[in-house]
Amino acid sequence: MNSADELRALGNKYYRQGRYLEAIEAYSKAIERNPGIPQFYTNRALCYNSLRAWDKAIHDCKRAIELDSSVVKAFYFWGQAAVQLSLFDEAIKVLTRAHDLAQSQQLNFGDDITRAIREASRSKFKLEEKNRQREENELEVYLINLIEQDLERKLERLELKEQKENQVIREDDNEEEIPVKSIEDTQELRNESQKRKDLLHNLFSQIDDERNERDFPDYLCGKISLEILKDPVITPSGITYDRTDIIKHLNQVGHFDPVSRIPLTEKDLIPNLAMREVLEHFLATNDWARHEL
Repeated sequence: MNSADELRALGNKYYRQGRYLEAIEAYSKAIERNPGIPQFYTNRALCYNSLRAWDKAIHDCKRAIELDSSVVKAFYFWGQAAVQLSLFDEAIKVLTRAHDLAQSQQLNFGDDITRAIREASRSKFKLEEKNRQREENELEVYLINLIEQDLERKLERLELKEQKENQVIREDDNEEEIPVKSIEDTQELRNESQKRKDLLHNLFSQIDDERNERDFPDYLCGKISLEILKDPVITPSGITYDRTDIIKHLNQVGHFDPVSRIPLTEKDLIPNLAMREVLEHFLATNDWARHEL
């Protein structure tokens, strides 16, 4: 009978070969042998994520965290699955926890976790924008209907007025002759109504155009706070951070580059003038972005 560690090694082998179902079976047997090892659950969660079985992956991650709340991979894999389930607030929360734990434990995940947080934040933003767009479309339709209803009421009042002011002249064929003034007034009302609808459509189109442009590029966001850079500096490793964020990291976590893990001190930070120029150009051409700072 294989031991739990042997079954985990077998599961690892199957995973590397892309045989995820067999890897899951091996990890499950390892859990049966020893259910108190959090890594068995995170390994199985990784397989579930590979098979797009998001709920099962999250369940295993939570079980691993119950056993050890400091397991970075449990929060990371949970966050990845939550994004796929459109649980963006949950994803951002657990991925941020993974990021904080990785830093405190000085684990090198490179940019993987911060990139996942950015993707979750962007997905959340896009979903919110989609909902806003749907609401605005519904509002536009509602307002168009009001304009059309207003036109109908005005046409009805005009018709009643014309009936009172003009005598209806009937020709020999008993057809009614419509006064020229009535035709002109009717057309004027219709033209006015159409102008209002065109104006309304143009206003909502402008909102759509502005909304489509409202997104911060990854290269303008800090790798620690994930917010838009304010004072970009570059490290000897060639990685750009916001000055406030990297100094806080150096003082509170340790004197090393958070991504490359190379030793780093405040005096090694160099102003990234090229990035600052790009940032200033972006802010100058995207007025909405200034309100986000």
